[in-house]
Amino acid sequence: MAKQDFLSLLDFSFEDLNYLIARGKTMRQMHTAGTTYQPLRGKTGALILQMSSTRTRIAFEAGFAQLGGHALFLSTKDTQIDRGEPIEDLARVLSEMVNIVMIRTANHGDIEQLAAHATVPVVNAMSSLLHPCQLLADIQTFEELRGSIRGATVAFIGDGYNMCHSYINAANRWDFKLNIAAPQGFHPHQNILTSTANARLLEDPYEAVQNADLVVTDVWSSMGHEVETDNRRAVFANYQVSEQLLDAANKDVLFMHCLPAHRGEEITATLLNDPRAVVYHEAGNRLHSQKALLEFLLLGPVGY
Repeated sequence: MAKQDFLSLLDFSFEDLNYLIARGKTMRQMHTAGTTYQPLRGKTGALILQMSSTRTRIAFEAGFAQLGGHALFLSTKDTQIDRGEPIEDLARVLSEMVNIVMIRTANHGDIEQLAAHATVPVVNAMSSLLHPCQLLADIQTFEELRGSIRGATVAFIGDGYNMCHSYINAANRWDFKLNIAAPQGFHPHQNILTSTANARLLEDPYEAVQNADLVVTDVWSSMGHEVETDNRRAVFANYQVSEQLLDAANKDVLFMHCLPAHRGEEITATLLNDPRAVVYHEAGNRLHSQKALLEFLLLGPVGY
């Protein structure tokens, strides 16, 4: 089987992405039923996290274990990258020792370079540009609760950063309408925004959530932007997602957040208690969608 990387949703065809969503649903059902399924026995993955992680690390480590394999966690202290080892050297060494590499690092170019020189699959576990693994969980969650997302309206409120970029890519692949409400100076990259006719940029969050089936937000100060926190609180003050904002969307709207959430900032203090918020179901699907991804990259589609 030819090596395939997952650096962006656009690396996969619509058919392969739909397969992953369906397979993630099956993985969740098997997990709920307590089914033992270990097709990755003898497989090893390297999990390189150069930025903090909770859900991504747990999902990959637990997922690998549940599928019968083993994941090795490597922090910045556990690799030689910060001491000058070229990424291409690391890629070649890892390819001799493990079956797949998952990496989270700020510089998306480093992930691309790692993938270019590795002979095993490389997964983008988040960069400053994209967060494709989160979108697998989000789409799976929406479809489990509301059916196909094709033709739906999604509103992304807040910082036009990595999560927003991946939602634009998702709108491209799944053909849904995406309304983005972001303040001046925090718009998504223009070349990503214009890559699909399905996404449009707005200033008013209330306009963005009109007829929305799903409302999504992210923290105002992503990893690496902590020194800007005070300034961003002022800039984003009108972009908080509240119960009142959800009331302006469709009656059966869902709310998602990739977490961790800062209550009192991008969301109100009580929003996660609202029945329209499905963030814990969404977080749980990080495990199941990433298990489906690991299986796909290492074994190919089941039954093919």
